[in-house]
Amino acid sequence: MLNLGEQKKKAKTSVGFYRFFFLDQRLVAPAKDADLYMPKMVDEKRVLPAVSTALLVGALLGLVEFIILAAGSEQILTIMGIPRGSSMEEPAEHFLQLRAVGAPAVVISLTTQGVFRGFKDTKTPLYATAIGNVLNMILVPFFIFFLDYGVTGAAAGNVISQYLTALILLFKMSRNISLIPPKLQDLNFLGFVKYGGLLLIRSTATMLTMTLATSEAARQGVIPMAAHQICMQVWLAASLLSDAIALASQAIIASALARGLYDVAKDAAFRSLKIGCCFGLLISLLLLGFSMVGLSKIFTNDLQVLAFVSLGLPFVIATQPINSLAFVFDGIHFGALDFWYAAKSMVLVAILASMTIFLAARVMGFVGIWIGLSSFMALRMLVGFFRIGTASGPWKFLR
Repeated sequence: MLNLGEQKKKAKTSVGFYRFFFLDQRLVAPAKDADLYMPKMVDEKRVLPAVSTALLVGALLGLVEFIILAAGSEQILTIMGIPRGSSMEEPAEHFLQLRAVGAPAVVISLTTQGVFRGFKDTKTPLYATAIGNVLNMILVPFFIFFLDYGVTGAAAGNVISQYLTALILLFKMSRNISLIPPKLQDLNFLGFVKYGGLLLIRSTATMLTMTLATSEAARQGVIPMAAHQICMQVWLAASLLSDAIALASQAIIASALARGLYDVAKDAAFRSLKIGCCFGLLISLLLLGFSMVGLSKIFTNDLQVLAFVSLGLPFVIATQPINSLAFVFDGIHFGALDFWYAAKSMVLVAILASMTIFLAARVMGFVGIWIGLSSFMALRMLVGFFRIGTASGPWKFLR
């Protein structure tokens, strides 16, 4: 039987980092972390070093992404499997170079959204993202069809909308929070590197797996690549709807564990998984219904592309409950500060899934890619069940 006294002590010493990610003003940070996590007031604005650190790191990462994508676009496309002289090469290079300009805006937007969610404010990111998306839906067709800019116009519309979203979020945040701390020594890079580094490893493993799948599709030709992108967009758009459940469970579990309310944390985790499973099944049924009335024809009328889409669409539909549970487990891991397990398990999952994608694509072609992607999400779900099922790590109190 676990010593609950030790768990409570651990929870109290973790409060500082709960504030770092979730900024729950009802929590009380330990004395040694007070200067880092307790908000100060300057000119009627709160000074939160964690927020300033996140914004600075986000800006630097965005700048690094811009340089890499802009300077190395040709090499990146070669690695992705687009051969020299291919009909995809020139438009893809123009698109990538222009989209690189938007990299800083994307990273800053994601950072500020994380801060707002930490304050349990999900409305502001929703409104800002909605405004950016509406502008994007207006600009992209205008640039492509009216100004005849083609793929370059699509990239330009995306970049403009991304910067608008970032500016709205920064402006809204600056009204209540001092974005730049009075003293640079207040910036908390140590805590950010310690935990942010684990999340970076995890995100990199995910990105590389997805990139490998796209690369394998590109190597099969223009038509399979187009079909893959259609399937991928539908797959991710539908799956990411479950992220709302993950965010809610993350905030509730974080607050509950910080207070030693283990029954609340347990109930939140299990209920989130049930809701996620049901939600995934609902999305599967909706996609199945839409596919019967010609969902694919919304994206293209090319019969060859549609033939490949029909091969990938069953995987998109069937994996929605699995994807939903995988995303919910992400929220559960983060809420419990289980970053080490989240990073370690994702690296293992990425290695196994990447091997599956690489081998299956060579044996089964386009279908093999989607078998590999499905295995990727299934493994993510399984490692989540393993963590809670074995009552290990921060879930030892379940024993």
